[in-house]
Amino acid sequence: MVEPVVVGQDVWKTYGSGDTAVNALQGISVEIREGEMVAVMGPSGCGKTTFLNCFSGLDSITRGQVKIGGVDVHAMPDAQRSEFRAKRTGFVFQAYNLLPILSAVENVEMPMLIAGATSRDARARARQILEDLGLSDRVNHRPAELSGGQQQRVSLARALVSRPSIVWADEPTGNLDEEGSHQVTSLLRKLNQEYHQTMVVVTHDAEVAKSCDRTLRMRDGRFVD
Repeated sequence: MVEPVVVGQDVWKTYGSGDTAVNALQGISVEIREGEMVAVMGPSGCGKTTFLNCFSGLDSITRGQVKIGGVDVHAMPDAQRSEFRAKRTGFVFQAYNLLPILSAVENVEMPMLIAGATSRDARARARQILEDLGLSDRVNHRPAELSGGQQQRVSLARALVSRPSIVWADEPTGNLDEEGSHQVTSLLRKLNQEYHQTMVVVTHDAEVAKSCDRTLRMRDGRFVD
């Protein structure tokens, strides 16, 4: 049986206190298995991005437990959790979040450098994954010289460069036109299948959800389906 990469047990996230308290996550328990590609869908404000931030360790939780690869993410001090994220997780965002003064290959190699890899190993790995994603002729281009779809592929390369246990993607096709969205959706599935890469994709896009193994639907801070 395939072991879960992510295990969440009774996870709550509350903002504020007293009469103004808002429960953004309400007792979520979920398992995501190795090699799965999972979509998270639901109306705006239902808690999708809060789920991603809390389960990935970007944000704290109010109570409960989240384990990634058997490690209790929220039992760590902040510095240790940041190091864990750098080495074990990858992130893809709607806004790409590429540094404009760096080339594609420099953006991609950064997580490896932060995690302590040598500059030679980081550069070689970054070039290889950009080539795998069809960007071998764009490695020295800065983000402003790339299309939206190409920038998102660079963002994907950056997320995958450290061979993470799991990739978290927040609306990865949100800023793309129909053609670019289709290309990135196909690429996500290809990477999931060829790399056996576990992915959790927060999305409003039904086409993205269709390409996933299963869809978790959220409403009011809970999974309802």
